[in-house]
Amino acid sequence: MAQLFAIHPVNPQQRLIDRAADLVRGGAVIAYPTDSCYALGCHLGDKAAMERIREIRMFDESHHLTLMCADLSQIAQYALVNNVQYRLLKTATPGSYTFILRATREVPRRLQHPKRSTIGLRIPDHPVARELLNTLGEPILSATLILPDDPLPLNDPEEIRDRLEKRIDLVIDSGPCGIEPTTVIDLTGDAPELVRRGRGDPGLFGLDGAANE
Repeated sequence: MAQLFAIHPVNPQQRLIDRAADLVRGGAVIAYPTDSCYALGCHLGDKAAMERIREIRMFDESHHLTLMCADLSQIAQYALVNNVQYRLLKTATPGSYTFILRATREVPRRLQHPKRSTIGLRIPDHPVARELLNTLGEPILSATLILPDDPLPLNDPEEIRDRLEKRIDLVIDSGPCGIEPTTVIDLTGDAPELVRRGRGDPGLFGLDGAANE
């Protein structure tokens, strides 16, 4: 059965953050809070844990997983970022945005879009997620915690544990954190492109809120 750590949403207990980080390093799949909604996460280099997340979400290889990063320097390590893109990222982070960028050689091929060589990245604005990332010292490979056939992401830690008790290893209970996923912005072209309208305001990028189909 999945463990459950009750971690304060504003002042996270470091001893529990340390234990959660150790579990991630050891191959665990976790459910943890972000500034948009709960997410599934695992160690960046753990292929088996990544496949468990894909199985839970029923993703194929063309669906981006997200690298949840602590800061812009981590994004620059895993994505090719020019000066214009950097200024846009600096304006919008931390926050409820996921950015599609070209992947660097630091990103394993299995994490990239198979045809575009891109990766999704974001910097969350949630104390628990940020403290966990700082403690790990590297990104967490993540996906929004919305189950197949569910209309909305899961937002109750006890329900998350009940429904995924044998499929994940840890639930971080920091109370409800929202049910609206991030806004997804593609920065690989000449101008930002709205992929998905979510919690983050696309107007920050001069976009009107209507995602391209």
